Amino acid sequence: MSPSALLPDGVGIAHLPNQRHKIVSKRGAKFTLMVCGESGCGKSTYVNTLFTSGIKDPKKLHLRHTKQTEKTVEIEITKAELEEKNFKVKLTVIDTPGFGDYVNNRDSWMPIVEFLDDQHESFMGQEQQPTRAGIIDLRVHACLYFIRPNGHTLKPLDIEVMKQIGSRVNLIPVIAKADTLTPQDLAKFKRNVSRKGGERALLICLTHHPSITQILDVIHAQGIQIYSCPIESDDEEVTSTNQRIMDAMPFAVIGSTEDITIGDRTVKGRQYSWGVAEVENEDHCDFKKLRTLLIRSHMHDLISTTEETHYESYRQTQMETRKFGEQKPKKYENPKFKEKEEQLRLAFTEQVKKEENRFRQWEAQLVSERDRLNKDLEAQHAQIKAMEGELEQMYQMHHRGPMRR
Repeated sequence: MSPSALLPDGVGIAHLPNQRHKIVSKRGAKFTLMVCGESGCGKSTYVNTLFTSGIKDPKKLHLRHTKQTEKTVEIEITKAELEEKNFKVKLTVIDTPGFGDYVNNRDSWMPIVEFLDDQHESFMGQEQQPTRAGIIDLRVHACLYFIRPNGHTLKPLDIEVMKQIGSRVNLIPVIAKADTLTPQDLAKFKRNVSRKGGERALLICLTHHPSITQILDVIHAQGIQIYSCPIESDDEEVTSTNQRIMDAMPFAVIGSTEDITIGDRTVKGRQYSWGVAEVENEDHCDFKKLRTLLIRSHMHDLISTTEETHYESYRQTQMETRKFGEQKPKKYENPKFKEKEEQLRLAFTEQVKKEENRFRQWEAQLVSERDRLNKDLEAQHAQIKAMEGELEQMYQMHHRGPMRR
C-alpha cells in the first residue's frame, strides 16, 4: 500500500510553512542597506523616499567644505525600526560620506571594503564563541551604487569601486537623479532609447529602455559582479515581473519627499516648468521596480544570498588561509587615523625632547653641585689635616718641656 493510501489526510507536514510564517511574523526581520556614491547624488533623499520616512537627516551643505580638510571616507550608520501590518523590520542604513569628493581618490574605496570584510569577520568571530546569544549582525545585504548622471559611461573610479565591492555584497547599480539628463544625454547613456522632442521624450527615456547596453557592456567587460535576482517561477506573472526588473538594471531613479498635487492626485515628485516628474510613475523612472526588488519581492533572497554566498565565501577563504583564533591582518590604515597617529607621534617626540633637555639641565646642576660639594669637602679635609698637624706639634712641644726640667 502506498503511504498516501494509509494516510489520506497526511501527517501535517503541509502546515510547516504556516508555522514558519508565524515565527517570522513574530521575530520580524533585519535588513542592512548600504548606499555608496559621490556626495550630491541624492542618496539620503532616495532612502527617505524608499521607506517614506525621514530616516536620513538632511545634509548640512555648509559643513561640506569643512569636511574636505579631513580627506577621508567615513562610515555612517543609521538604524530604524519600521512596522507595517504588525510586521517589524529592523533597518540599518550604511552611508559613505566623503567618497569620491577629492581630487585624489586613490584607495578611497578601502574604508568601504574594510567595513564589509569587518562585518563578516565580526560575525564569524561571534559564531565561534561558546555563547552565541545576542549576536550583532551588520553584514550588508544590498549595496546601491549611485552613478552620477554625467551622460557618458562609468568613470574609472566607479569601475574600480564596483569591482572591489561586487564580490563582497549584492551590488545594484543605480543612475542617480535621472530626471536631470536631457533626452539626448540619456539616450547616449542607455543607447536604445527612441529620441523624440519635448517633455514626452524625457519621460520615455527615463524608463523605456529594453536594452541598457552602454553601462552593462562596461560592467560585463570589466568582470564586475552585480546582483541578479531569480527570474524563473511557477507563476508566469512573477516570472514576467522579475524579467522586467532585471531588464531595467541599472535602475534610473528619482528621489523626492515633496508632495505635488496634479489634478485630484497628490504624488511624490519634482516640479518643472514643463510638468512633473513623478517618483512612482513607471513611465518616468524605475523607482517602483527597484523598490519591488529591494523590499516587496526579493528582500529574502538578498538576505539569503549574503548568508549563503558572500559570507560563506569570506569564511571559507579565511579558514583556508588563517589558523584558528588568528587575528585578521589589517590591509588598510585610515588616513584620518594615520594623520592623528603622526600628530601624536610628533607631540610625543617633542615632549620627550623637552623632558630630556630638562633632565640634562637637572643633571648638569647635580654635577655642578657635586663638584662644589667635593671642593668644599676637600678644603675642609685640608683644614682638618692642617689642624691635625698643628695639634701634633703642640702635643710634641708639651711633652718636651717637662723632659728638659
